[in-house]
Amino acid sequence: MKKIPKQEYTPEFRELAVKRVKAGQTAGTVAKELGLIEQTLRNWVKAFDAGKLNGPGTKQVTPEQMELSRVRAENLRLRRENEILKKAAAYFAREAL
Repeated sequence: MKKIPKQEYTPEFRELAVKRVKAGQTAGTVAKELGLIEQTLRNWVKAFDAGKLNGPGTKQVTPEQMELSRVRAENLRLRRENEILKKAAAYFAREAL
């Protein structure tokens, strides 16, 4: 299994995501809409509550890097979904015989 590339997000993106959760949306909904892993978003909310969301040492990420990271994650997700569909099709094809 391929390793998922480490995601890097701008401080503004993280803050926007956390604000949506703080405004009452569920972490799952926000994560799905933004293409995040739900646990990552939950970690950001905890860091925000502790005042450490965008602390020192936070690496600056260009919008192009962020988009590339998002596209890679989406590509990986789609590949996994495609594998599941292939296996399901093979299973049902055998069952139909």
